[in-house]
Amino acid sequence: MILTLTPNPSLDLTIALAGPLERGEVQRAVAASEHPGGKGVNIVRALAASEFDALALLPGDPSDAVVRALELESIPHLSLPIGATLRSNVAITEPDGTTTKVNEPGPTLSAAQLVGLLELAVAKSDGASWLVLAGSLPPGAPADFYAQVISAVRTRYGAAAPRIAVDSSGTPLAATVAGAPDLLKPNAEELAELSGMGDGASLEADPALAASAAQSLVDQGVGAVLATLGAKGAVLVSTAGRWLAKAPVIAAKSTVGAGDSALAGYLLSTLRGDGPEACLKQAVAHGAAAASLPGTLVPALHQTNPSAVEVTALAPDKES
Repeated sequence: MILTLTPNPSLDLTIALAGPLERGEVQRAVAASEHPGGKGVNIVRALAASEFDALALLPGDPSDAVVRALELESIPHLSLPIGATLRSNVAITEPDGTTTKVNEPGPTLSAAQLVGLLELAVAKSDGASWLVLAGSLPPGAPADFYAQVISAVRTRYGAAAPRIAVDSSGTPLAATVAGAPDLLKPNAEELAELSGMGDGASLEADPALAASAAQSLVDQGVGAVLATLGAKGAVLVSTAGRWLAKAPVIAAKSTVGAGDSALAGYLLSTLRGDGPEACLKQAVAHGAAAASLPGTLVPALHQTNPSAVEVTALAPDKES
């Protein structure tokens, strides 16, 4: 079982344009799609599409559009009623795959509701293989909320606790490093901010620098870092080594959910008992397959092609 906690889920509307986005102009869409979203929700959607056991935890009333959409799509989920409407996000995609996103902040959660989400995650972690803490935090949540969840789960279950992965950004992501999660999944921009090394563009252009940035987090106790580098692929760094996976050439249609799909691919590969290189291959194959699909569609395992992904070992940093 892979469990995800998404404290700030959304209803994601993706609009496809026939040409480049023109600011201030009226344009007609050629297609539109709507799906329940949020990083953890997307991960469960991808895992469920591949028939892996997964469950999405999230806030939301039974009548909320996000929860109803999860039910209509038969996505395994458990929601905590909050008496407020969940947010909607809009993504606009251009023919070359360029994606522009507008995300609402989401409803403010009370201290009691946040405690309820934390307790739900702790209770459902019993017997889980992975717990994924995913996405932004809603207004009202403390910046160390994910760190609190990590501490509570490990205090409750000890050595029997699930492995914990974090896919967030900014302070909520940084606050988890001291808690030594088993996996962090930043993109290049998030990795640069987290490590203080370079910027998003420089890390995408220089995978060795990205690996060094990831290594700095592993040196602080993080189990592994899976850093996605857009069209350049991804790097995986752990105490066992560091690797670069080059993404296959694809015709990108939408990058919405590509990073979430990459993490789903990595997680399902770990459940198969694959080694780090194979897990990295599957992650990049899943991300590439997601980018080749329109809107917010996520790929099933049979739609991915890990054999097209090239993985090479990267040399460790030279000691000063």
